[in-house]
Amino acid sequence: MSTESRNTLQMHGICKSFDGGLVLRDVDFSAEAGEVHAISGENGAGKSTLMRILSGAISRDSGEILLDGHPINVANPFQAHRLGIRAVYQEFSLIPHLTVAENILLGQMPVTKSVKWIDWPKANQAAENILQEIGFSGLDVRSRVSHLGVSQQQMVEIAKAVATKPRILILDEPSAVLSQEELKRLFTLIRKLKQDSALVLYISHRLDEVFEIADRITVLKDGQVVGTVRPKETDQSTLIKMMVGRALSEIYPKREAKARPTVLAVEKLSREGSFHNISFTLGRGEIVGFFGLVGSGRTQLVRAIFGAEPATSGEVRLENRVLRLKSPSDALRSGIALLTEDRKRDGLVLSCSMGDNISLASLDRISRWGILNMRRRNEGVQQKIQDLNIRPPESKRLIRYLSGGNQQKVVLAKWLLTQAKVLLLDEPTRGVDVATKVELYQIMNDLANSGVAILLVSSELPEVLGMSDRVWVMRERNLVGEFTKAQASEENLLAAAAGVNV
Repeated sequence: MSTESRNTLQMHGICKSFDGGLVLRDVDFSAEAGEVHAISGENGAGKSTLMRILSGAISRDSGEILLDGHPINVANPFQAHRLGIRAVYQEFSLIPHLTVAENILLGQMPVTKSVKWIDWPKANQAAENILQEIGFSGLDVRSRVSHLGVSQQQMVEIAKAVATKPRILILDEPSAVLSQEELKRLFTLIRKLKQDSALVLYISHRLDEVFEIADRITVLKDGQVVGTVRPKETDQSTLIKMMVGRALSEIYPKREAKARPTVLAVEKLSREGSFHNISFTLGRGEIVGFFGLVGSGRTQLVRAIFGAEPATSGEVRLENRVLRLKSPSDALRSGIALLTEDRKRDGLVLSCSMGDNISLASLDRISRWGILNMRRRNEGVQQKIQDLNIRPPESKRLIRYLSGGNQQKVVLAKWLLTQAKVLLLDEPTRGVDVATKVELYQIMNDLANSGVAILLVSSELPEVLGMSDRVWVMRERNLVGEFTKAQASEENLLAAAAGVNV
């Protein structure tokens, strides 16, 4: 069979701009039936934009799309569905007040022969059959989607997409909310689709997944194709270098170990049911890592220091001054800021612009007699956009249209604009790609070098080890060990977190 006939999908010269900013530049991409083709690249590289053009969610500015060698016009998702193209995005498209069965069979609900009413027994059985066939059995098809957890909603989203047996299935970060067991079930489904000659286009920033499931990987950078490789013929370090432009060994900036004057002191801090008798110090320009297993109390601790969930006993001192932290406003006025682990729920106002989000926590500083000084506000916003390399650099762009990595930079910019002396970073690189992680690590290093004290909470051991000057470990809501840079290792930190003597 010739290469031309095997290329189920061909995209030639695809270009796309948003508000004058070029997002895709003459992208050429091809993929075959019966293939799992991964698309990798940093946040903002154009991965999701390219796939949204293919699925009809947005229009292309120029270029052409061919299916089996024939030009197609995918003007909207309905046309894409008719061509057998389905997509599962990071943001769910489910209807919360409808049942699992209604969502899976939306637009194709079976009806009774006589009066054309919905045949509910038949619909529920059909939905159950689909879930069982794809390996997602166990869900109650009569339950409303709003009553399901996020991982179960992801299963419903995938079931809805494959119910019509698509020729091309686009999966955009499908594993972000799935457990390891659920991910195994998803991979089993993907391999079955591949055997049935479907083309699966898989977007993920988790490289171990990409290497396990993909036949080929196409890398995008700055809206252009860098290259296409086969996992068996390359390694993760090479792929990272294609994405980032630097080697894996250069990801973490070098930190100089030295004594630093104390800025933040926490003494015998407790919150009933959350953490007990916590004492530690944080020095000026120091990065202290906090590691622990899920439920160890790390997030509750930083929220208490920020005044979001006030402690019931103990004290927090900033530069030898005892703080009375009853609310986040108290913490902000004192010079403490918290980047929360869930940016969309706690860190951003998705209906507002980038500029509005960045200035949100600094309105008191840039106002006089209740009147906002727009010149100061705009100058501050633009400076942070430039400092953090937020793309595109357009303060009026709605935050919801930014990539995940750039949204995370906006959250960080918001707190930096407050001129905080202490930054509490709770999972600061969660849900971002390797390239954006490298940028965030360098930003953290620069902030520490400028004198900002950073408390880094992270579940990623390489991140904790690579960025921290010291590491504290929490287990069962208590601090159980402190490690210097020289003492910290994966073995020692995991042993302390699990309560095992090494």
